[in-house]
Amino acid sequence: MTKKIIAFGASSSKQSINKQLATFAANQFQNVTIEILDLNDYEMPIFSVDKEKENGIHPLAQDFYANLGSADLIIISFAEHNGNYSTAFKNILDWTSRINAKTFQEKPMLLLATSPGARGGSSVLEIASKRFPFQGGIVKGSFSLPSFYENFDVVNGIIHPEYKNQLLEIVNSTEF
Repeated sequence: MTKKIIAFGASSSKQSINKQLATFAANQFQNVTIEILDLNDYEMPIFSVDKEKENGIHPLAQDFYANLGSADLIIISFAEHNGNYSTAFKNILDWTSRINAKTFQEKPMLLLATSPGARGGSSVLEIASKRFPFQGGIVKGSFSLPSFYENFDVVNGIIHPEYKNQLLEIVNSTEF
């Protein structure tokens, strides 16, 4: 049976560099099916307990949760907004966590981040790496790509040999 990877960039940018990195990472696995999610397909009102009480769990949160549940491996690449998750991702996470506090349903995960800057989204990656095990994520590895525009090419993916090798080591050691 072919295993399924769900991958996405945790950003609502239409030109998301994190979606590009997540897609590249997913395509390094062999003999898998890959589904790339776009957070723009899950745009919901800002979560509040009042909205949940009035209307129940938003159907898009239920769809997102079901997609995560269909995966054998989840790959997320984080955009860093002021040192933390993007608002778009955090809102989806807040809604989805109301379905099940173990949002990631005990699925293996690779957590990635990139940014135009030299730190490569390392602050948000650290936050997610520490938080997601409490939300049912089995973090198999993490990787930060600094200076995205200098180290990534749309056609060839990661072009800096050291960074590419780091990611490939994580991919090759990930069992799911």
